[in-house]
Amino acid sequence: MKLIGSTTSPYVRRIRLLLADNDYEFVNLDIYGEGRDELRRHNPALKIPMLIDGDQEVYDSRVIARYFSEQQGLSPLTWDQENQLTLIDAANDSAVILLLSSRSGIDTSENLMFFNLQRERIMLTMRTLAAMVDEGLFHEWNYPAICLYSLVDWVDFRGLVDFTGVESLLSFRDHHRDNAVVSRTDPRTS
Repeated sequence: MKLIGSTTSPYVRRIRLLLADNDYEFVNLDIYGEGRDELRRHNPALKIPMLIDGDQEVYDSRVIARYFSEQQGLSPLTWDQENQLTLIDAANDSAVILLLSSRSGIDTSENLMFFNLQRERIMLTMRTLAAMVDEGLFHEWNYPAICLYSLVDWVDFRGLVDFTGVESLLSFRDHHRDNAVVSRTDPRTS
């Protein structure tokens, strides 16, 4: 298996954590620079991560997780877990939009509907996820917990979220931070 991605992507990190106990090759690309041509050759959606397993190419982290789960004979996610992932992905997508917009020279702090909607989605979702953490819904280290960890650590790493009122998300992250596999995938040290 070959995983193509970037060490700084929260979507790639979740798959790296999922595959941690398996043999695979990781190809770290600069998707906005010299790695863009390689990404074009492998994925017409120009998104990471993507997995190559023999002749099978799999795009998108959710689809890769499903593919891997089926290959390993694991139980499919419950509907509640699917909803958790939808919330995590919504916050992650909005945070990526804000980061890329800012890096493109756009002032994302302006009072514009598009940016207001992204910020609202992020904070409402973070409050909902924090309540789920408080209820113990992420106590097991499984794919939804891995995705939550990757989101929380990434938005903190990028300084995209004020964690006031959702501190339990940071506590959740800090609880898993010293795990050797988690440490090896930290974008700050990669």
